[in-house]
Amino acid sequence: MPEHDRFPVPLSSSAAAAAPSPAARLRALRPDWLADPKVWRTEVLAGLVVALALIPEAISFSIIAGVDPAIGLFASFTMAVTISVVGGRRAMISAATGAVALVIGPLNREHGLGYLVAAVILAGLFQIVLGALGVAKLMRFVPRSVMVGFVNALAVLIFVAQVPEMHDVPWPVYPLIAAGLALMVFFPKVTKVVPAPLVSIVTLTVLTVAAGIAVPTVGDKGALPSSLPVPGLPDVPFTMDTLTTIAPYALAMALVGLMESLMTAKLVDDITDTRSSKTRESIGQGIANIVTGFFGGMGGCAMIGQTMINVKVSGARTRLSTFLAGAFLMVLCIVFGPVVSDIPMAALVAVMVMVSFATFDWHSIAPKTLRRMPAGEIAVMAVTVVVVVATSNLAIGVVVGSLTAMVVFARRVAHLADVTAVVDPDGTTVVYSVTGELFFASSNDLVGRFRYATDPDRVVIDLSAAHIWDASSVAALDAVETKYAQRGKTVEIVGLNRPSAALHGRLTGELTGH
Repeated sequence: MPEHDRFPVPLSSSAAAAAPSPAARLRALRPDWLADPKVWRTEVLAGLVVALALIPEAISFSIIAGVDPAIGLFASFTMAVTISVVGGRRAMISAATGAVALVIGPLNREHGLGYLVAAVILAGLFQIVLGALGVAKLMRFVPRSVMVGFVNALAVLIFVAQVPEMHDVPWPVYPLIAAGLALMVFFPKVTKVVPAPLVSIVTLTVLTVAAGIAVPTVGDKGALPSSLPVPGLPDVPFTMDTLTTIAPYALAMALVGLMESLMTAKLVDDITDTRSSKTRESIGQGIANIVTGFFGGMGGCAMIGQTMINVKVSGARTRLSTFLAGAFLMVLCIVFGPVVSDIPMAALVAVMVMVSFATFDWHSIAPKTLRRMPAGEIAVMAVTVVVVVATSNLAIGVVVGSLTAMVVFARRVAHLADVTAVVDPDGTTVVYSVTGELFFASSNDLVGRFRYATDPDRVVIDLSAAHIWDASSVAALDAVETKYAQRGKTVEIVGLNRPSAALHGRLTGELTGH
C-alpha cells in the first residue's frame, strides 16, 4: 500500500489557508435567513406581538379549565418554546387553548390539579404514538369545502370570543377599539417596518395610562406569575385507578389537540405556499405536552388566532418567532408584569377583531362564488361552520363536515353507475353493460336493473367499464346470479379489471349463509 494512502499528507501553508475553518463550516450550515436583518426584525417583533396577545388568552383559558392563571401562562410558555424546536410547521404558535381547557376542565374540577397535569403528560404520550402510527395522513381526507368552513368558523369564533370584552364596559372602550382598528388599517400604508398590531397596542396603552382613562386591562384578568415554572412530577398516586381516571380525558385531549394542530398546519401551508411535516408536528405536539405537564402546565395545542397574527398579520416565517413568543411571554410576565397589566383589553380586542376579519374567506361567500359552487359543497361548508360555532369545538366541526362531505360524495358517485342491455339478433343472449363505480351506494339498486323473467337463457354482464370497490357490490352481483339461476338461466360476468376480479373471486359465494 502506498505510503500516502496510509498516512495523512501534511497540508502546505497555502492549502491550510484555503481549508475552511470550523466557524466557516458552521456558517455554511446556517440558514440564509439568520444573516438577514429584515427577517430578524420581522421575527422578533412578531414574537413580541404574539406574546402580548397570548397573555389574556392564556388567563381566560385558565379560568375555563378552573386553574390559577399562572398554570395557563406556564403552559403557553413551555408549549411555544418546545414546539419551536420539535414541531413540524415553522412559525406556527402552540400554547394553552380553549379546546384543551374544555376537555380537561371537568377532570380538574372533579379530581384536582394533580390529575389534570398527569392527564396532560399521558395525552402527550398518546400524541407521540398516534403521530408515529401516521394519524397525520388522515388529513388528506379533509376536503377543501371543510377546510374553508373550518377557516370561516374560526374567524367567527375569534370574533365571538371578543364580544364579552365589548359588553357592559365603560364607553371609552368603544372609541379605543375603533382607534386600534384604524391604526392597523392605515399604519401599514405609512411603513411596514413595525407590525401595526404592536403599534396599536403600544399607542392605546400609552394613551390610557397618560390620560388616566379607566377601562378594563390585562391585569383585571388575573395575577401574572412572578417566577419561572419549576419541573416536577404530578401529585397523584401512581396506581391503575389513576390511569383509568385520566385516560379518557387524555385521549380526548390528544385527539382534539392533534386535530386543531394539523388543521392549523395545513392552513399555514396554504398561506405561506410551503410544506410542513405533519408527522413531525404530531409527535412534536406530544413532546411539548409532556414537557408542559412536567412543568405543571395545563397543556395545549396549536393556537389558530395567534398563528394568524404571527403568519398573516406580522409576516413571520421561521421558528424564531415561535420561540420568542414563548420567551417574551415569560419576560413580559416576570420582568414587565406591572407594565403589561396596564395594557387595555380594548387594544387586544382590536387586534383579534382584525385577525378575525383577515382570517375569514370572504371570497367563499361572494354571490358569484355561490352561484358557481355545487350545492353539496356549499352544504358541507355551511354544516362545518354551524357545528363549530354551535359547539365551540373546531375538531367536532371538522369531523362532522368531513362525514357530510363523504355522504355528499357517495350520493353523487352513486348516480354515475348505469346499466344498458343489448339482445343478440338471434334472441339467445342478452348483454348488460355496467358502467361506473360499484360500491355500497351505487350497487344498492343494481339488482333491480335486470329483466329476470323476460331475458333469454344466457345472460352476459360486461363490467369492462366498471370497477368493484366493496363487498356490497359483490353481494349485489351474487344476488343477480341467484335470481337468474332460480329461473334456470346462466350468467357470465366478463370484463373485470385485475383488482375487481381479485375482490370478486375472493368474496363471491361467501357473503350469505344460504
